[in-house]
Amino acid sequence: MSTNTESDADDIVWGVAAISGAINRTPRQVFHMLRQGQLPAVRKIGNHWVASRRKLLAALTGEAA
Repeated sequence: MSTNTESDADDIVWGVAAISGAINRTPRQVFHMLRQGQLPAVRKIGNHWVASRRKLLAALTGEAA
């Protein structure tokens, strides 16, 4: 059971534009990072990249998610 106040639905980030906004990078930078496997817990569902906001931010700050 999660103790985080953020709901699971709010944690999901859909698409390169939303991911880039969540981690303060350009969409082009994010697309490159996605193709290189540099972002954690990211999956491609259909034509959309999907990620966990918590895991993205934890990876960029060096903290555990």
